[in-house]
Amino acid sequence: MSLAEPKPGRVAPWLQANWDLRAAGNFIGGGSGTGLLIAGACAWAGGGGYRAFAVVGLALVALGLFCVFLEIGRQLRAANVVLHPGASWMTREALVAPFLFACGLAAAWWEAPSFVWPTALLAAVYLYCQARILQAAKGIPAWRAPRVIPLVVATGLAEGAGLLVGLLAALAVPLPVRWPALALAVLLVARTVAWRRYRAGLEAPARALAALDGGRLAFDRFGTWLPAVLAVAASVLPAGPAAAWLAAAAGVVAVAGGWQLKITLITRAAYNQGFALPAMPVRGKGPPGPAAKPGW
Repeated sequence: MSLAEPKPGRVAPWLQANWDLRAAGNFIGGGSGTGLLIAGACAWAGGGGYRAFAVVGLALVALGLFCVFLEIGRQLRAANVVLHPGASWMTREALVAPFLFACGLAAAWWEAPSFVWPTALLAAVYLYCQARILQAAKGIPAWRAPRVIPLVVATGLAEGAGLLVGLLAALAVPLPVRWPALALAVLLVARTVAWRRYRAGLEAPARALAALDGGRLAFDRFGTWLPAVLAVAASVLPAGPAAAWLAAAAGVVAVAGGWQLKITLITRAAYNQGFALPAMPVRGKGPPGPAAKPGW
């Protein structure tokens, strides 16, 4: 039996409306972009170029930041985000961003180790800041769980590896696809392990858990296990177009699964904790009634 959606003002948890698809877009663009910057640095170390990976990765990060800008009620006050570096992970993300873009553009232009590796390091810091932004939202039980941090990080790295193998195929880069495909498979396994640990220890309203479980087919089974199998198959095929495009297909599905997870987590599982009473009060004499925590 389906239940009516709780309305704000009631004691049961209700779905927050402040962070919507635009907020999810920040985590999608930032996670995929930084993941690609990191994965691209590894491909560059293996003998490939870095320019295409840097340009696409930075474009995705910029798109994510633009989504945040669209979400701000008063865009002219956006610069105020940098005023609280000691208290806000969103501020720290904003402070890392200029260095990431400057170093990433230099890496794209010169493709030198002195720029490529610092870009990958800054991308990792940026991705970690994004994970901490979500975990710092203490009013949303599905976000504040500590295990959301490894989940967001693993998802970003898997998305980056998926984009990497897709770009390798699209650009016909003469780089063996075996190790990027295997890396994608390993990161997908890490993502599903992080998801299962997160979900097993999560204490959240029933509707939040139902939203996460309802989307599991899309982002865990179809979005993780299917591309993992495709990636392993691509790694055992002889090097050539067939292996490259099979790995690219795995990458596309893996990225779609990660994006679906973030949309579900940000927009559908974001129920607040509602109100709870440690004991029901009574009038006059007598023992108090049992505790009440509706919606959990």
